[in-house]
Amino acid sequence: MTSLARAVWPDIAGAPLLVVPLGSVEQHGHHLPLGTDTAVAAAAARAAVGSLDGALLAPALNYGASGEHEGFPGTVSIGTEALTGLLVEFGRSACRWAGRVLLVNGHGGNLDALRTAVPLLRTEGRDVAWFPCAPPAADAHAGRTETSLMLHVEPEGVRRGRAIAGVTAPIGDLLPRLRAEGVRAVSPTGVLGDPAGASAGEGAALLEGLVGRLLTAVRTWDVDTIGRLLA
Repeated sequence: MTSLARAVWPDIAGAPLLVVPLGSVEQHGHHLPLGTDTAVAAAAARAAVGSLDGALLAPALNYGASGEHEGFPGTVSIGTEALTGLLVEFGRSACRWAGRVLLVNGHGGNLDALRTAVPLLRTEGRDVAWFPCAPPAADAHAGRTETSLMLHVEPEGVRRGRAIAGVTAPIGDLLPRLRAEGVRAVSPTGVLGDPAGASAGEGAALLEGLVGRLLTAVRTWDVDTIGRLLA
């Protein structure tokens, strides 16, 4: 795997694919670290780059649009407008030498920015796309899915003894209140799901499936109208 941060410019040639993890700094319940979304996105991106010839792994973009979590200490959100501007300028700059740029997104709150910034970049002739780190049938936030992933990716960051369930209603039923009032009004624990039953083995399988879909998508490079790379 080649890291952009550790590379020297004479060794970067041939219009490589630049893979960029995009995460957030936001609460993930009592048991998962604030950098969970970034850690998962970075792990998926790192594993994918290791299987792609000529790809470069960029340093993660750690801050995202997390306004719905600002009722909890530790959350730092730059908002959709600022994130959109950051992604546009990042893409314009990187595409001066990178043939393609792929944003591997670990946080659902970043979607509005991605859906605006990436199509704009593409209309400007820049080959940029994004891919979601969203395993099938995943729970919404800091539940079993993310806990399992973190037990595999960064087990030292998981406070297993502090894990408690949150609201387990379907996310579709919760969205109106989440958008209007934020996560804390809906779930005082900050969890949307239940971490019970999470395991490192399940996390390894989830990450393997995610990376497999990502690699298939990169090799096909079929981009839809909102800039998403289709698996």
